[in-house]
Amino acid sequence: MLPVIYSEDFLLHKTGMLHPERPERLTAIVNALKAAPWAAQIEWQLPTPVAQREQALFSALKKVHAQRYIKEVEHLAHRGGGYLDGDTPISAESYDVALLAASAWLDGVDRVLAAGEPAFVLARPPGHHAEKARAMGFCLFSNAAIAANYALEQPGINRVAVLDWDVHHGNGTQSVVENSRQIAYCSLHQSPCYPGTGDADEHGAYGNVLNIPLYPGGGIAEYLSAFESLVVPFLSKFEPDLLIVSAGYDATASDPLASMTLGPSDYGTFTGYCLQITRRIAFGLEGGYALKELAQSVVATIDRCLNKVEN
Repeated sequence: MLPVIYSEDFLLHKTGMLHPERPERLTAIVNALKAAPWAAQIEWQLPTPVAQREQALFSALKKVHAQRYIKEVEHLAHRGGGYLDGDTPISAESYDVALLAASAWLDGVDRVLAAGEPAFVLARPPGHHAEKARAMGFCLFSNAAIAANYALEQPGINRVAVLDWDVHHGNGTQSVVENSRQIAYCSLHQSPCYPGTGDADEHGAYGNVLNIPLYPGGGIAEYLSAFESLVVPFLSKFEPDLLIVSAGYDATASDPLASMTLGPSDYGTFTGYCLQITRRIAFGLEGGYALKELAQSVVATIDRCLNKVEN
């Protein structure tokens, strides 16, 4: 069984009819997972309600985000919504949904640490662009960084790695974790591309950051080379007690917001590399805006976890 942490409440974060980060992303994935041949092996789990873990959640949140920023998101949402930045609209429910999404990422950590097996957090809004006091690129709260800091508070967890395979660099995640000895961050991303960060010469305060910029038009050959020569050695050397994957699926050839040429099945290959490092993996959804390919890519990720096939 593989836990998928999901709630229909994640559909209540409304971004507008033409916005690419829309609720239909999740419904497409849910429908594809329920139609998969191994659908009975998915354990659907509701995220822990915010009220049930409020102290732990806000403690984790405030380690990553400034209190004034958290209040800014809350106030704008409760006034009916608006824009946190030019790309990041929110609706009246968005603050509460974003808190629930962060709680779901914590649930993902809890499930992985309890079972020693992968879990998938199917939540929105995404998070890897959100900085300490700034929303960016559809992201409200930096879910992966919040989850990493939370994991370090759990017994026996001394090192957490974050692998970000979204096509856009996770500037928010890096900005939060790059000064931590206990967190490693690795990103493969198209360059040049939004948000224009993630240079290869950025290594973090403790050699704990590895950025791998890839030229537009790159495909599986470039990614395989990067995984084999850079990603796997870097993460393996760090010896993480937990691996968090910022699982963005916007490097497919059909995605409207980037120019890479991956196919959905390639994400199963990436998952296989991760499983060589550890089975303690919490996957969390980031980007991916071509609905069919997004859904197929998530299916490929979970298929590899369930079938335990080596590369």
